[in-house]
Amino acid sequence: MPKTTFMGSLSSPKVEVLVDTGNPLLNHTLDGFLKIGTVAVAKVAAEETYHMVKRGSVSKHSLQNSLEKMCKEGAYWGTIAGVYVGMEYGVERVRGTRDWKNAMIGGALTGALVSAVGNNKGDKIIMDAITGGAVATAAEFISYLT
Repeated sequence: MPKTTFMGSLSSPKVEVLVDTGNPLLNHTLDGFLKIGTVAVAKVAAEETYHMVKRGSVSKHSLQNSLEKMCKEGAYWGTIAGVYVGMEYGVERVRGTRDWKNAMIGGALTGALVSAVGNNKGDKIIMDAITGGAVATAAEFISYLT
């Protein structure tokens, strides 16, 4: 029986935005904010477009609400990403090495910080730190596979 195989590859487009603040930490933080904030804005734009098409109507009020949601989500997720990227870069500089542990520590610090800013206390902050560290470490391991 003949055997067939398919071989190919997928690659994602690279988008580089260079903003030089003169400080590498700020450059990394701003880069993370812009990239992930843009993804969040695009996500909300797609969701809002879907809801408008489903309703079958577009109004000035719904467009204004959509724009507000896009800005809010973009700023929120961009800020979280900026904090994470800045933390990871800072940990890398302190440790003097680039490995998955920086992602884990940066994710844990970011999770704890975001949780504390959200008025959480004690165990919730610890659980959010664990989650942040786990997600960042998993993302780092996945990036090693590609």
